[in-house]
Amino acid sequence: MHSQLKLIACGAMLAAVTLAGAAEHVAVKRPVDVPPSADLSYSIKASQKGFSLSGDATISWRVTGAKYTLRADTRAALFGSILDSRSEGTIDSFGVAPGKFVEKRLRRDPTTTTFDRAAKRISFTEGKETYPIIGGEQDRSSITWQLVAVARAAPEKFTPGSQWVFFVAGRRDAEPWTFKVVGKENIRTGVGALETVHLVRLPPPDSKEQTLDIWLAPAQEWYPARLRFTDGEDEFVDQTLEKIARK
Repeated sequence: MHSQLKLIACGAMLAAVTLAGAAEHVAVKRPVDVPPSADLSYSIKASQKGFSLSGDATISWRVTGAKYTLRADTRAALFGSILDSRSEGTIDSFGVAPGKFVEKRLRRDPTTTTFDRAAKRISFTEGKETYPIIGGEQDRSSITWQLVAVARAAPEKFTPGSQWVFFVAGRRDAEPWTFKVVGKENIRTGVGALETVHLVRLPPPDSKEQTLDIWLAPAQEWYPARLRFTDGEDEFVDQTLEKIARK
């Protein structure tokens, strides 16, 4: 009897965890307006393991019909390419819909995250976890451009304090990402002073995960004018827009 009760309790706990996980991964369909194709160039300032670094980054965003490709390359002086990523897929009723995400970090083998639309499953070369595709899922590169597409379609809703949740896949797993609108900020860039909408990714409570700040520029098609990735107190990569080449 005791064993049966224990099994029932374990089953109930598992069901609760499963339901909690399912509640975090929901399909949210929002109006989208995908930005036009462009090449964006950035200057880089970074601090990694006590070293101050400088460099540059490029983002190539292409939309052709119902397909997109996204390529980002971050380079630091003395090290060369420290992060190279590629995301490709389609534009569907949810917006940007990745099919494959490949990431290559300095001194590491490339990893691939696959969004199998036919099987409705997300899988990883770096992990055994799989996640269902129910609509709106993003990878770590495409999420910025999905955010841009949502903001372009409903700019009046990007008010200070508003929050935007997306389900994002990385190198080996996936989880909800919550972005909060901080407010409007003027920043200096290589294309002049820009009024931007500043958003910050809110990691889960007590999490040591990377924080992501994004400054979107409404006057420049809502392209990202600045991005800052922060790990802990001392390590960060801060990139500021220097040039836009519309395609």
